[in-house]
Amino acid sequence: MSDFKYIPSIDLAYFNSGNSQLKAEFVKQLGKAYETIGFVAVKNHGLSDELCASLYKEVKEFFSLSEEQKRQYEIEGLAGQRGYVSFGIEHAKNKNEGDLKEFWHFGQNIEDGDPIKAEYPDNVTVNELPEFNQIGTEVYQRLEKTGRDMLRAISLYLGLDENYFDAKIHNGNSILRPIHYPPITSEPKGAVRSAKHEDINLITLLMGASADGLQVLNKSGEWIGVTALPEQIVVNVGDMLQRLTNNKLKSTTHRVVNPPKEKWETPRYSIPFFLHPRSEVSLTCLESCISNTNPKQYSDMTAGEYLQERIKELGLK
Repeated sequence: MSDFKYIPSIDLAYFNSGNSQLKAEFVKQLGKAYETIGFVAVKNHGLSDELCASLYKEVKEFFSLSEEQKRQYEIEGLAGQRGYVSFGIEHAKNKNEGDLKEFWHFGQNIEDGDPIKAEYPDNVTVNELPEFNQIGTEVYQRLEKTGRDMLRAISLYLGLDENYFDAKIHNGNSILRPIHYPPITSEPKGAVRSAKHEDINLITLLMGASADGLQVLNKSGEWIGVTALPEQIVVNVGDMLQRLTNNKLKSTTHRVVNPPKEKWETPRYSIPFFLHPRSEVSLTCLESCISNTNPKQYSDMTAGEYLQERIKELGLK
């Protein structure tokens, strides 16, 4: 198969149309893209322009608070899993330089008495911005629903029951991460806005970033720029899904590069949603993805065990 030069666009309305032919076409397009590229741009994803704009407004206001105000929301002992993580703390696996970013984490809100609540820290409330948490929670829930639909399509592509992932992601350990890449004020010493990496989770849903910079690595070693149209989100495979499918679906290396020097003063904002399963979910390779030509590649591990291993590698713990 020829190497990719662009990210394909697919329409989630096909999957939810009630038309079996359109639904099957969506499943086929998605599966083919995830086997070869690991990234797609998705339209009709259920997030309104108004809601996206509202969250970006709140996020920009939060990151414009003083360092002293922001740091009161950086809670010791949470390994960055809720609240604020200050500039340069996180780095890519096997890299020592901190990324040129600061970010916030919204986590799961348990509303049905599920005992898994004991595993999760409470979300951190920003006192200065009364709508910040409310809008963040609404976007979190919308993207969680969109992610569930995407995983249902993936289940069908893999020959599983359509609802295979539903219980596994119910009250899962997902994270909504608004990121601020501040203006670059001096020559970075080998650091970039986000060094090359793969995501930890099942799938990532990315609301449109405010400036260019996201690139995906193809098999030829070329970095391909990812640009989604304003009405699209980008959805990519994470390492947990690659592991579960024994490398059938690809968790592709990507990065956020620094802008050209004449644009150093331009900040960048992006808001990825990292969709995680519940911690007890097994990532043991699916039997249907193991064969003589593709023997089992990974040891058995739960999602929680894998997450803790990766958090340490990122310098958050």
